[in-house]
Amino acid sequence: MIKRILQDVIEQRFFKGKVIVLLGPRQVGKTTLMEQIRQSPLLAGMQVVMLNCDEPDDRQALTNANSADLAMLVGGAKVLIIDEAQRVQNIGLTVKLLADRLKDLQIIVTGSSSLDLANKLNEPLTGRKYEYLLLPVSTQEIIAQNGMPEAIRMLESRLIYGSYPDIIFRKDDVRELLMQLTNSYLFKDIYAMQDVRKPDLLEKLLVALALQIGNEVSFNELAQTIHSDVKTVERYISLLEQTFVIFRLSGLNRNLRNELKKAKKFYFYDNGVRNAVLQLFSPLNLRQDAGALWENFFMSERLKYNKYNLNFVKSYFWRTQTQQEIDLVEESDGVFRAYELKWNTKRRATFPESFVNMYKPAENHIITPENYIQFLI
Repeated sequence: MIKRILQDVIEQRFFKGKVIVLLGPRQVGKTTLMEQIRQSPLLAGMQVVMLNCDEPDDRQALTNANSADLAMLVGGAKVLIIDEAQRVQNIGLTVKLLADRLKDLQIIVTGSSSLDLANKLNEPLTGRKYEYLLLPVSTQEIIAQNGMPEAIRMLESRLIYGSYPDIIFRKDDVRELLMQLTNSYLFKDIYAMQDVRKPDLLEKLLVALALQIGNEVSFNELAQTIHSDVKTVERYISLLEQTFVIFRLSGLNRNLRNELKKAKKFYFYDNGVRNAVLQLFSPLNLRQDAGALWENFFMSERLKYNKYNLNFVKSYFWRTQTQQEIDLVEESDGVFRAYELKWNTKRRATFPESFVNMYKPAENHIITPENYIQFLI
């Protein structure tokens, strides 16, 4: 069982008067992480209550409960874990009641939909929570568990099959499990929480996005491609973001007149999900999209690295109307760092003078399969 980086991060926040909120897609390991925390030496000798809101009884116990009922439910516990909390009506008010009534109780809330859970928690818990995002297994976690050589060896498999906990170390049935995970779990929350009247349009949209990795995306063009309207495309993309299927990168534009305005790219949080959408699992030497897989992989891994290590950066891509571009630009405290991704290590890469002169990046890096790990640990 792989140890997640967020376990230490979360445990360091215990008993500081804040509710801990853990978000992340289904099957990413939130419940397993909660079990590991439950058995942590830090909580040795403490009573821990864990409620799974996928279970009707646990869900009912938390629905519209008053403070007296909640106090009886918790008993003498020092830690309360509420798993899949978005299933509970008025969960925000319930958690607020618990936090107000039981000052010494550490509450941890998990959910697989930022839309549902954020709406229910944000107002009641304003200024009273730590929030974290758990994603598929990271390069840093693999190295900590299995060492650098194993992480290097696994690169091609992760580019094709992704990094979900149930997938990453398996030798067989990988395609079948990945298709089941994608169809049965990742989209389950979308259909459950919103009225998706045309699931076929959502599937077509996902295919279109999967084919656009590394390219700028136009909502108008997507709408034409799937024979729908722009509002529907925007709504479905928002749902896919809120359920942690995709994330966006916006274009950086500050000063140069010919920088693209309102430009955006979309990436999948996991390569395996992207390939499952296309039902394309052929090896890299037979693929035309190896560069796109490499770009999606590094973007998602860098996102994990920054989030897990609490690096507060803003991420962009940069492109001009004259087609000068940089794949990834990170900004932290007004300092810029630029990254250009190359799958083919023999291809040359340069950083445009106009970008360097305007933004004066502290670092410029060419990222290849030969050196990428140093930027993820």
